[in-house]
Amino acid sequence: MAVKTINTEMLQKMFLAGAANLEAKKEIINELNVFPVPDGDTGTNMTLTIMSAAKEVAAIENPDFVSLSKAISTGSLRGARGNSGVILSQLFRGFTKEVKNAEEINSTVLAKSFERAVETAYKAVMKPKEGTILTVAKGVADKTVELARKTDDLEVIIRGAIEYGDEVLNRTPEMLPILKQAGVVDSGGQGLMQVLKGAFDVFLGKEVDFTVEQPVASPAQTAGSKAEADIRFGYCTEFIIMLEKEYTAQTEKEFKAYLESIGDSIVVVSDEDIVKVHVHTNDPGLAIQKALTYGSLTKMKIDNMREEHREMLEKEELLADKNEEVEAEEVEMKKYAFVSVAMGSGITNVLKDLGVDYVIEGGQTMNPSTQDMMECISKLNAEHIFILPNNKNIIMAANQAAEIADKDVRVIPTKSIPQGITCITMFNPEQDVDSNEASLMEALDMVKTGSVTYAVRDTEMDGIEIKEGNMLGLVEGKIKKVGEDYFEVAKEILESMIDDESELITIFYGKDVDESKIEEFTEKLEEKYEDFDVQCYKGDQPLYYFIMSVE
Repeated sequence: MAVKTINTEMLQKMFLAGAANLEAKKEIINELNVFPVPDGDTGTNMTLTIMSAAKEVAAIENPDFVSLSKAISTGSLRGARGNSGVILSQLFRGFTKEVKNAEEINSTVLAKSFERAVETAYKAVMKPKEGTILTVAKGVADKTVELARKTDDLEVIIRGAIEYGDEVLNRTPEMLPILKQAGVVDSGGQGLMQVLKGAFDVFLGKEVDFTVEQPVASPAQTAGSKAEADIRFGYCTEFIIMLEKEYTAQTEKEFKAYLESIGDSIVVVSDEDIVKVHVHTNDPGLAIQKALTYGSLTKMKIDNMREEHREMLEKEELLADKNEEVEAEEVEMKKYAFVSVAMGSGITNVLKDLGVDYVIEGGQTMNPSTQDMMECISKLNAEHIFILPNNKNIIMAANQAAEIADKDVRVIPTKSIPQGITCITMFNPEQDVDSNEASLMEALDMVKTGSVTYAVRDTEMDGIEIKEGNMLGLVEGKIKKVGEDYFEVAKEILESMIDDESELITIFYGKDVDESKIEEFTEKLEEKYEDFDVQCYKGDQPLYYFIMSVE
């Protein structure tokens, strides 16, 4: 018997099943990333995005199309991470624009919803590229419209659309040479298909576990790394609160109750003017934000308990005393404020010293969400706010935050830390906001960026054979040198970046660099480029041995 409509209860189940299937397949999708550097994996970013919405969807007890649409759209919008996550959130946003006004989803509504989803997603991307998640989504939508003209049987329509979506996905290597070279399909498109297939399984009556747990935004997952499945809360979080406000027995009770809502293994011990806190949670930031309402933090330590085979990130001291969480209304209104993204305490210190108000921890290996940026924006009491993403995969999430913010927020599309730093130095507080925005945009072309990291998989790119563990030298994000020694690769990369107009070399070295060799490395550069100003800083960034710029 043909099924011709989808009600609210079924839509809720289908969305949660789609989210669950994506989460289950995220590592497979991560493996499709063709670029061999430690990266913010597509599967992880898409999972974090959809799970943000799934958490809200699962909480609705008596769903209607309006409440479901709002939960799907808002949840994914705020949780969006990375370009793939932002595009996925826009697909959901467009889909729900049609669904929210429906009494039931029939073939006509489904077709219109898919069309609206694709239209919204394409509009969100400045330069849409075919062979990506957008192409797959358009294929699914086009097939849905075609079949909806022939039948009102939703099983026939959805099955046909999914089958055609797989066909389009399998053709993506013919559309993007980089996919063909690597022998894989588009990872974002694969993620979308997993969502649709999970939803269809429930539609067909398959039993699915709808339990929603917020996934961990882990650093870069390398090939072969596995998470411990039996760990429910991934981050062991410890800190001491230096009390600055009244802290009573009732306060402590409320604080413990909050920690219980976001984690387990909770220990809270108070003694006069300090409180020692221990909690296992999937979101240490929430625990930290709550603690900051009672005072300043010290002795902070966050360990990722899921990482056993490779310790991707050592404990990094969070600069809570510099990122003081002050309510906007308690701060005098100022004209300008800056939000920037960075990883590494040294780089964070430089940005702070240059006047950045909030530094969000993240970057290539961990893309902050739209919500992360919105939280910073909400705390700033300024007429104009500039965001420096410092990574090409964070720009879309930043733009999305600027779009939904109720303040004047402007995104300067910085793709690297050096670009962000150069922009800050070009800022003039005496100029009007439009002039400053123009100056910062011009500054993007003033700096060349290079970096040195390692390969996480064997591959071949642009005729260069790459083996796992090789040192990779990148210029403007493109692999230019492959070697065995990160110091030598860094020298070669710098040489390729320098021209007749260059006069300044800036180097940030990472936490894994042999510091005993840094002085010799810098002296050799100063000898070779005697007319240059060579500046070397301890960036303490993970995964990247060097982040360098030439101006």
